[in-house]
Amino acid sequence: MSIRVLLADDQRMVRSGFRRILEAEPDIEVVAEAGDGIAALHLAQRERPDVSLLDIRMPGIGGLEVTRRLAGPGIADPLRVVVVTTFDLDEYVNEALHGGAVGFLLKDAGPAMLVEAVRAATRGDAMVSPQITVRLLEHFIRSPTAQLQATADHGLTPREHDTVRAVALGMTNTEIAQSLYVSLGTVKKHLASVQIKLGVRNRVEIAAWAYRNNIVD
Repeated sequence: MSIRVLLADDQRMVRSGFRRILEAEPDIEVVAEAGDGIAALHLAQRERPDVSLLDIRMPGIGGLEVTRRLAGPGIADPLRVVVVTTFDLDEYVNEALHGGAVGFLLKDAGPAMLVEAVRAATRGDAMVSPQITVRLLEHFIRSPTAQLQATADHGLTPREHDTVRAVALGMTNTEIAQSLYVSLGTVKKHLASVQIKLGVRNRVEIAAWAYRNNIVD
């Protein structure tokens, strides 16, 4: 089955370019486009796409607010959102990820990474542009005002610690399974257990917890 994608950007040329890139893939279908935040919110709620690609600065409602309404804390059935923007600002990254986004991509990341971000979101993985990954984690996670506070280990097992460390290093589930010599199903069970124990919603928040607690440097 095709991965159903919503594109939201106030620039028609950007939307057209993204559509061409994505629909060149046999497993991806763009089901809706929006040029402003209000339309993006309504279309996402109506179409329930597998992945929504949202720009940050749009007329009506900004992409960060749309993200919160679609995927933020308290949303019973959150959608998968990837923020795609030209603005490489730590505060935007922080707000997007805490607002429920499963990825943060810069528009100059290239076609291959755009496609991979969509597929990663569908798998439940997180994709963040490599040039900002380490900087954003160290900056907003170690900040005194960060929302994710350093805590005890919440009873994580040694294997779960290994899984958390691998997530923080940017590994996919398949790579984690290969690294730890376990099955893919075991990795998914570890991740589900970690999310419950830490009270986090996604892989990005797992990575954030790992950095705040010095699980990785």
